[in-house]
Amino acid sequence: MLAAGRLLVKDYNVTMEVFVQEPDDYIQDQRPLEEILNLTAHQALEAITRPLHEGVLSLSGNVGTMKEKHTITPLARRTPNGVLTQEPTEARREAAERLRRTQEMKFTISTDIEEVLFKGRVRVNEMKLNDFLTRELDGRGIVDTNRDAMLEEFFRDPTRYIRGKGALNEMQTSGHYLGMRRAAKGEVIFDEDTRRLCDKGVNNLPGWSLAAAEVKAAVHNSTKRLLDAAAEEARNPTTTSAPEKLEGLYKSVHNARRSHAVELPDGDERKKTGTGMGVHEGKPEQSWSYRKVGNTLEKDDAVQQCGSAPPVLMVLASEKGWPHSWHTIQDLPKDVFVNCEVERAWQIVKGDVTAWSSSHRGTDFKPGRRVLIGTPGIGKSMAAGSYLLYQLLHCDATKLQLVVHCFGGRDAYVSDKTSRTVTRCGDEDMCISELRRLRGHGGNVYIIYDVAKEGTPPPRHFAPYDRWGMIVVPSPNVRNYDEWAKQLQAARIIVNCPDEKDVKAVCAWMTRDETKEKQAECWKEAKKHMYLLGPIPRHVFDEEAFNGRCGAVKFALQSINEVTVRECFSRGGESPWCSEDPSHRLVKVVREIYAGGVTLFNAPLSACLEERTLERLPSVAE
Repeated sequence: MLAAGRLLVKDYNVTMEVFVQEPDDYIQDQRPLEEILNLTAHQALEAITRPLHEGVLSLSGNVGTMKEKHTITPLARRTPNGVLTQEPTEARREAAERLRRTQEMKFTISTDIEEVLFKGRVRVNEMKLNDFLTRELDGRGIVDTNRDAMLEEFFRDPTRYIRGKGALNEMQTSGHYLGMRRAAKGEVIFDEDTRRLCDKGVNNLPGWSLAAAEVKAAVHNSTKRLLDAAAEEARNPTTTSAPEKLEGLYKSVHNARRSHAVELPDGDERKKTGTGMGVHEGKPEQSWSYRKVGNTLEKDDAVQQCGSAPPVLMVLASEKGWPHSWHTIQDLPKDVFVNCEVERAWQIVKGDVTAWSSSHRGTDFKPGRRVLIGTPGIGKSMAAGSYLLYQLLHCDATKLQLVVHCFGGRDAYVSDKTSRTVTRCGDEDMCISELRRLRGHGGNVYIIYDVAKEGTPPPRHFAPYDRWGMIVVPSPNVRNYDEWAKQLQAARIIVNCPDEKDVKAVCAWMTRDETKEKQAECWKEAKKHMYLLGPIPRHVFDEEAFNGRCGAVKFALQSINEVTVRECFSRGGESPWCSEDPSHRLVKVVREIYAGGVTLFNAPLSACLEERTLERLPSVAE
């Protein structure tokens, strides 16, 4: 790369992939190192190898058996050992999403130093080793004795946490290990430089641009390069941020094709299937019925009108996908599954919209603000969020003019029912500007706010205008919505977990074109997964997600104690949900009418998990 003889001979066996990830380990002289880092060839090579750095350590434990073994399977050099030694699909998707958000990040004169240096990345130095493996690898590679180990400590002394010499040596030569170690080292440098600049009163890009030469000289070269480039971009933006009109999306959602699955009565038709269910095109002849219970709605199984029974499941298919597929680079399914719980959520929102548009409402009337809460993984965001959008687009356009579907406050899709168009606002500044514009629009607006993976509650500029309705779709973690809900007096809609019939209906839909034998085989496998992990479709039908979840459950079983078990498995009052608590991987959210109102309880996700928990702590069962 440079003239011969300029580099040290002792590094003749070092590959370029390794050098790009740890250049300062091989060249200590800053002058030639700086020259290399500024070469176009090096920057291109760095860009090519960057996806390796975005990954995570491919550690794996024997998760399939869910038994307690303090072992770590060695890394596979060539062919991965099935799904257990691969990064799970979800981890790869999240890494791709973080990379996309980083690439789309635009610097302005208000951007602060920390945002430039870290660009919203996950902070390595603040994470525990097992938390990192749980979040990024669905629990694979976790060892119970490392429960309190920090990821940064692991990089300092790996042999303390991984005793197998062969596995450790193999891991330390991998690109993933080196990339993550460099990320940890880089964070230390960035933290040090951020503090140094803050001490000099330099907190944002304008401050950096005006800083004295000696202040800039006090930071590392890598920090200086990033801040100089960001300041230049802020001074001379290459593009003007403007909402983007997305062709054909409004029509695709509004005209989504409908199908449904029904349970077949005993007879010849039922015998022709492997699931006992039939799948039909179009809208069902009869839908679910609901009755008023206190101040909420519950499904009314006693009401059975003449004709066909209500469906077990409805399916909506949009040719151009749904907001979740517009928001991400992932290739997500175009089918949305709607069960009676999702329909119930819509019936409650529909009641809010009807009261809102009524001519008999009082002058002080405010549209309903809601929070949708349910067990993680059941598809609240994809199913409920998409179905609410679909139904809101079919409301009278003279009474509801606009529907906004947001993800984390930085990505919003505005569906205009008058022009029948969808417009995307791709960053926070655009979202703020669009919300201000809509406030002057004078029409009625409904906001569907998806908390997204970062787990941040709605920012202040998403506090809806008096004439707007809004629903927030978070995980049950109270930190994701509690403050916002209290401030706006938002009422909860608690969504129960799918049951066995729901899962069987999904199985029937997936195998609708298969033979009876294939359908029966699919249902047999689904029942096995459901027995272990409960009726959560993602963990039932996705083999990688199933294996990853087994690892997370194993860690949860190792981590629980009598206090958490009594809180999670005993009903007697509502307990706050915290998704970082490992015990909550063993339970589901249950809605019950309690003391005159609707409340949230925890219950075991499956009979198997309840048995395993009580086996570990038999005193709780007494």
